[in-house]
Amino acid sequence: MSPTSSDPAADPPESAAAPESARRVAVASFIGNTVELYDFFLYGMAAALVLDDVFFPNLSPLNATLASFSTYAVAFVARPIGSIVFGHFGDRVGRKSVLVASLLLMGLSTALVGLLPGYTTLGVWAPLLLVVLRFLQGIGIGGEWGGAVLLAVEHAPRGRRGLYAAFPQLGPPVGFSAATVAFWLVSASLDEAAFTSWGWRIPFLLSFVLVAVGLVVRLKIAETPVFARSVAEREASRAPTMELLRCHRRELLLGAGAMAVVYALFYTSMTYSLSYATTVLDVPRTTMLGVSLVACVFLAAGIWLAATRSDTAGRRRPALLGCALAVAWGALLFPLLDTGRPVLMALALGGATFCLGVASGPMGAYLPELFPARVRYSGASLAYNLGGVLGGAVSPLVVPRLQPAFGSSAVGWYVSAMAVLSLLCVRALPETRERTLD
Repeated sequence: MSPTSSDPAADPPESAAAPESARRVAVASFIGNTVELYDFFLYGMAAALVLDDVFFPNLSPLNATLASFSTYAVAFVARPIGSIVFGHFGDRVGRKSVLVASLLLMGLSTALVGLLPGYTTLGVWAPLLLVVLRFLQGIGIGGEWGGAVLLAVEHAPRGRRGLYAAFPQLGPPVGFSAATVAFWLVSASLDEAAFTSWGWRIPFLLSFVLVAVGLVVRLKIAETPVFARSVAEREASRAPTMELLRCHRRELLLGAGAMAVVYALFYTSMTYSLSYATTVLDVPRTTMLGVSLVACVFLAAGIWLAATRSDTAGRRRPALLGCALAVAWGALLFPLLDTGRPVLMALALGGATFCLGVASGPMGAYLPELFPARVRYSGASLAYNLGGVLGGAVSPLVVPRLQPAFGSSAVGWYVSAMAVLSLLCVRALPETRERTLD
């Protein structure tokens, strides 16, 4: 890949797509990613609020919580597998068709969780089937992010890739907000017994409708010009993952390390904190769901500011800033949360998610720019989701044990340590803003 001119914003579009078409694709990638992330985050909220009672009632409260969060972690282990599978076909068949398949897999797996009987009905089969469905969720989401950002980035005019990649990057806060609102409405409308018995299933069953909407949107978008050109010039890789591991290991591993703090922060602030506040601090569930909604606003603001700024400042600078802020905020997160005061709790989670947004905002353009077109889907997806294993699969296994053993401050220091790791990885990566995508 070669650098562009010193003023990339003045250059002609990198793709053949008209600006109106590029904007339409950016919006479509945002809608599809939002639907899939709604599905994915529903499970995290259910794990924090109710799955321990429904699927692990025979365990002690601590072990039931650990078991519930362990099933949450299963998807992060599955995500790299989804990246390899969907990345292979995304680099050989095309971005669009693979994204349709990932949406179907994700949506149906989520909806089936809402139909799955609990432990009192199926016994041990209930948690086993729950793990299977969560694993399938992970496979589906493993192919989602890379394809969604490539749709936006490979259609974007040169010099505006950060801006266009911001749209799919907004999928997590909007999807999480939608999941939070769904649970808040159900929780506020039902008593505790009804919510635990059947009410928590309603947000999962809504996935049937949302997947239909996402499919309509995705089936209307065109394949990216960059991939079409790669196919026309017979440059598609025969074995994208093998080529990636052989020729681009450094970028892959550093990209994964750069993403670790994003997942660690998200799990800690948006999933574990919900469980911690409602069980340890005795904060009402509806209050914490409201605090989570406020945090989503900070997350979206951080993503938008960092992603759009990366078109002029470069990708590394905002990513480094987000990691540095996270190092400091890790020490403040739980002291603020432990006050039990909604305003300070909102500040705690809002500050954490703002750091998360600043660190992750540039990644929608940064990770794809690290890899050539022939392995870009596989490279961007696998880097993103290997970071999920480190930050998203390990955290649910470590954090619930840290707090009872060493106090809540230990969780904050864990977040800071993950932020230092990501900061070092970003420092080792090159700046890519002026690279072309051919």
